Amino acid sequence: MFNRILFLSKRCELAHVRSTLLSKRSTSPHFRNMASVVNRPPEKNCTDITPPYTKLTRNLDFVQQNVLKGRPLSLAEKILYAHLYNPHEYDGGIVRGETYLKLKPDRVAMQDASAQMAILQFMLAGMPTTAVPSSIHCDHLIEAFQGANKDVKAAEISNKEIFDFLRSAAEKYGIAFWKPGSGIIHQIVLENYAAPGGLMLGTDSHTPNAGGLGMIAIGVGGADAVDAMANIPWEIKAPKIIGIKLNGSLSKWTSPKDVILNLAGKLTVRGGTGHVLEYFGPGVDTLSCTGMATISNMGAEVGATTTVFPFSNSMYSYLIETRRRTVAEEASKNASYLKADDNVHYDQYIELNLSEIEPHINGPFTPDLSTPISKFAEFVAKNGWKDEVKAGLIGSCTNSSYHDMSRVVSLANQALDKGIQPKGEFFITPGSEQIRATMERDGQTEILEQVGGKILANACGPCIGQWKRTDIKENEENAILTSFNRNFRNRNDNNPKTMNFLASPEIVTTMIFAGKLSFNPMTDTLIDKDGKPFKFQSPHGDELPRQGFAAGNKDLEPIITVGNLSAEITIPENSSRLQKLEPFSPWHGDEFKGLKVLVKVKGKCTTDHISAAGPWLKYKGHLENISNNTLIGALNADNEKINVVRNALTGKDGNIPEVARYYKENNVSWIVVADHNYGEGSAREHAALQVRYLGCPLIISKSFARIHETNLKKQGVLPLVFKNEKDYELFSGGDIIETVGVVGLEPGKDVIIKVKKHGTDEEFEVVTKHTMSKDQIEWFKMGSALNLIANQQ
Repeated sequence: MFNRILFLSKRCELAHVRSTLLSKRSTSPHFRNMASVVNRPPEKNCTDITPPYTKLTRNLDFVQQNVLKGRPLSLAEKILYAHLYNPHEYDGGIVRGETYLKLKPDRVAMQDASAQMAILQFMLAGMPTTAVPSSIHCDHLIEAFQGANKDVKAAEISNKEIFDFLRSAAEKYGIAFWKPGSGIIHQIVLENYAAPGGLMLGTDSHTPNAGGLGMIAIGVGGADAVDAMANIPWEIKAPKIIGIKLNGSLSKWTSPKDVILNLAGKLTVRGGTGHVLEYFGPGVDTLSCTGMATISNMGAEVGATTTVFPFSNSMYSYLIETRRRTVAEEASKNASYLKADDNVHYDQYIELNLSEIEPHINGPFTPDLSTPISKFAEFVAKNGWKDEVKAGLIGSCTNSSYHDMSRVVSLANQALDKGIQPKGEFFITPGSEQIRATMERDGQTEILEQVGGKILANACGPCIGQWKRTDIKENEENAILTSFNRNFRNRNDNNPKTMNFLASPEIVTTMIFAGKLSFNPMTDTLIDKDGKPFKFQSPHGDELPRQGFAAGNKDLEPIITVGNLSAEITIPENSSRLQKLEPFSPWHGDEFKGLKVLVKVKGKCTTDHISAAGPWLKYKGHLENISNNTLIGALNADNEKINVVRNALTGKDGNIPEVARYYKENNVSWIVVADHNYGEGSAREHAALQVRYLGCPLIISKSFARIHETNLKKQGVLPLVFKNEKDYELFSGGDIIETVGVVGLEPGKDVIIKVKKHGTDEEFEVVTKHTMSKDQIEWFKMGSALNLIANQQ
């Protein structure tokens, strides 16, 4: 009887929620009358897009009632636990931050740079097709130089063998293939694949962008993607949850970007590690879907596992606008699944009043150095920086929505009327062909070009170092403002003296017209064509296009197949860019002895430092060649030099990959000793593959970034953490290492590191810990997770 009443109660609640959503269509700014849209393209086939809500809610009910004894759940927990591979395995309960979850993702998305290695690994798994819907997006290998069309054509020529390889693999395995120029992976996913309550893995750290549509979307390495594509349970430690309550609404100059720029300053680049950022509260209903995607995207900058928002009116509207009515309607029926329970407990709690947040500018060289715009001029003067903006870049996967662009155009229109031109180069990156075509149809592109803007390809471009920059001299100190998400040194233009400051597209736009870092559009004026003072009025724009989204170039629509067993995967003979993988050797079964410390890394060591992008992107499919960039950005604590280490066998200095190869050729294994948050930043698994390939069986650090730690485990590298982080100081390059505790390795069991100092008789021991689960220990023993998968197949 009780279950019957509970069922009827839930049914009434769902009906009420759906009725409320439907009744708001005519009054909410997120909804419009779709009958006014001319030549609206047909609805999309949502069969593989709509989450299996009936199965998910059934799983969730079982877990909540039988495993968690009715405990209220956060939204993130609901989605994760609903996707448990076997909910009946968790009789002992689930503890955030401790229990390893085995999950069944709904979808996989891969960008072209990381897809190469993911596909090469999947080829070893012995599967005829992927087990879940998957997609490849060609967005990373297009260099920004001459403009959209020319740059895409140049990329199609220079990267032909890579695109042919990916396209042929997509045909063979039934993967959707998005051509060069079609758009950036995260924007394409938001427009086509993201769905509230779904679970997706993406081979890019900014995959959480889809959290703006209520999806748990997690950035992973290619080996993790292979798990999902091969129908192997995907494992992750149950994340803790940071609950972020939003009150109020954004002021006229403030954008969703400023919410996450502000939060990054509070949490720092490590503050979200091991956590999901979960937003809730009345302020959520004031945000656009794409604005929430911007916030979700940059959760990666604080180390968060992912970010998620509850289902909202703006999500419903965006789904309708992007021709996914089926998803919108099914999500509205399951609205209670798509929000946190009442009285849920969060591991951390943050409250933000959107009305009190002002525009922020973050940087340089780290995304968590956050400064309100009212104090930024003082910050610039205090640091003695030249008060000049050399370039302004807007768009990217983080801020390339129609809403972003329409607000920028409102500012560009004002400058055009007053005869004011940018004082530096002004680049605009549309996130997708749909956005580009809609901008062009609505006259936005014309306005941006009239004020001197250059439209780049629908691709990542300068955000990930694909920028052939011509406006500065080599090694020239300069400042740029971007609406990107990441601003590590060397990242955008391979110039260590370029300072990249992150801001909203609106702030970037006004400051490039001013040409000064000290400019505050809320208070300062410019001089117009008539010599009179001019002050920007606050930006405004449509959240969604009034005439609906334009379809764009049909040639850029995805190539979709169901799989073709007879298709040949194209790998040219003697290619310098593609190389079939050879499985790594299994663990030899004994303790490690005679390991040498290759380098003791000091300070920030991101995946950009460990496996640089930019010009190295062309070797993403060739492990041997890309290994030549291993740790070339790392700062050696012994000599304060970047990429210079002493070869303990020869006594001579050399670069890090050179010495690593020398050790490998002489059958000497080596390790890295690292500072905090080792592997911060991108999801690129090459940072793990390369050290493994060159002979590194373990890394000891003060702490690891989540994705990189998992990537190391996947490739058979043992990540160890100092139990006493002060022990880091005891190590030097060339020290000889022996382990105690690798034999008999168990979850929670410490590993002792015996150290003999290089060139002396001094010896000592330090204690390290690890986070290896029972299954992950099997990866280590087999030599890699992929070896285990292939063995099971």
